[in-house]
Amino acid sequence: MKILGLIPARGGSKGIPGKNIKSLAGQPLLAYTLNSARESSLLTKVILSSDDAEIIQVARQLNLEVPFVRPSDFASDAAPTLPVIIHALQFFEEQGQQFDAVCLLQVTSPFRRPGMVDEAIQRFIDTRADSLISVLPVPHEFNPHWVFEPGSNGLLEIATGEKTIIPRRQDLPPAYFRDGSIYLTKTAVLLNQHSLYGEKIAHILGDPERYVNLDTMKDWEKAESLITKLQF
Repeated sequence: MKILGLIPARGGSKGIPGKNIKSLAGQPLLAYTLNSARESSLLTKVILSSDDAEIIQVARQLNLEVPFVRPSDFASDAAPTLPVIIHALQFFEEQGQQFDAVCLLQVTSPFRRPGMVDEAIQRFIDTRADSLISVLPVPHEFNPHWVFEPGSNGLLEIATGEKTIIPRRQDLPPAYFRDGSIYLTKTAVLLNQHSLYGEKIAHILGDPERYVNLDTMKDWEKAESLITKLQF
């Protein structure tokens, strides 16, 4: 299976200015995700998609391939991820290169465990799913069976639609949230269904001890704390 490893990194971050190339323990943040991609033996090609000249310069200094400059239409705060991926696929198709799937690796989730990318790809292949996402367990107090929504009468209703509350946390079914580290999607699903997920979604468990999603300076402080524990 030919898989494109795509690292998106736009300019103009507001919560953490310049975060994609901001130095974290002596390395630009981008380097951590690139190192995870380079560990992989199952990614066919790894590229950066960016609109920002400074990010592109740093990427090239790290010997990360930058085959194009991302159009500004796909680089705003409100721009969704899907068009960014499709743009990359269409660029390579015009060059006569096609891929069976795309592995999206976000710079803002930098701390993947060693071998995690290939572990995810192998599971994606084995399950024949439309997509695969990395996830972490939802804390029991936020399990959807214990989450309430206001009903039409103003009274609370269980979000799952059940009429009775599961009383013990030990009886709650597992629930997960996306940790942002890895998204794998078949090209046909991306192009034909215009979906990042499709109908059959596989998953791989991330590592709670490595989890951080960099959006605010408080998140950055957490990353600085984690970097010492993880001994990068």
